[in-house]
Amino acid sequence: MRIIYCDSVIDTRKIEPDYQIEKESAIKEGFRFSIISFEELIQGNIIKALQNIEESKKEEKGIYRGWMLTPDQYGELYDGLLKKNIRLINTAKEYKHCHYLPESYRKIAHKTPRSNWTIDLGEEKILELASEFNNEAIIVKDFVKSEKHNWDDACFIPNAADKNKVKLVVNNFIKLRGNLLNEGLVFRKYETLEFLEEHPKSKMPLTKEYRLFFANKNIIRCYDYWDEITYEKEKLDLNEFIEIAKTIESNFFTMDIARKKDGNWIIMELGDGQVAGVPSTATLHIFYKNLKKSILN
Repeated sequence: MRIIYCDSVIDTRKIEPDYQIEKESAIKEGFRFSIISFEELIQGNIIKALQNIEESKKEEKGIYRGWMLTPDQYGELYDGLLKKNIRLINTAKEYKHCHYLPESYRKIAHKTPRSNWTIDLGEEKILELASEFNNEAIIVKDFVKSEKHNWDDACFIPNAADKNKVKLVVNNFIKLRGNLLNEGLVFRKYETLEFLEEHPKSKMPLTKEYRLFFANKNIIRCYDYWDEITYEKEKLDLNEFIEIAKTIESNFFTMDIARKKDGNWIIMELGDGQVAGVPSTATLHIFYKNLKKSILN
């Protein structure tokens, strides 16, 4: 099995430094690796992007570990690698299923904050969607990411009925996302989570959250979501989330969960496992060991 990493912008023959330690752990667990040019990939130059990858003599499983891609960019990567006899763990459809919240929302709707969305960025449509939450607090994001580190200015809306606040926060959000805006806007009901600390820089509330990695429907690791703080050790009952994971249309994905102030647990979002960050405190050789075990079973 081969791991596909992004190259360094400074030296295209070397791996992106942020993934160097991951690569070393993967090699120790028996994975092979190759490097692609992320810059060429996102510019649509798939042949140049994959020019340093040797064609496999027989079809080989592959996993991309790199920066986020749009579904179209991922599709080009998937097809380009397949021509070299490397089949990525998720198809383009499976990648999109977990990468875009609207794609998988029906699978987790009963266990995640109420949400609606639009690709129409007109003021009338935005206010219409916000009004569905009456005077509840909401957050705004695109189909993938929020501006949570600009919490008060471009993420959190205390009262969805406050049209001026909705317009201000949404406009700030769109401006900050710029060309990186993914598809459209998503409004989500704000749930009061168990508070831990304030973020030291953004003052965003850091809450009790965890990131679960799944491969072939098996949970391979559970991590504290926030690197900035130390969690108290506790035994988590993940059975309900493991059952939900069996319905997700992906072979490698993440599920971020959080505990509400009332003690109930919810799903914050899903993500494709290939572009999801592993916390800096993670023991990477265990991550890759468990990943290999789940994929080969």
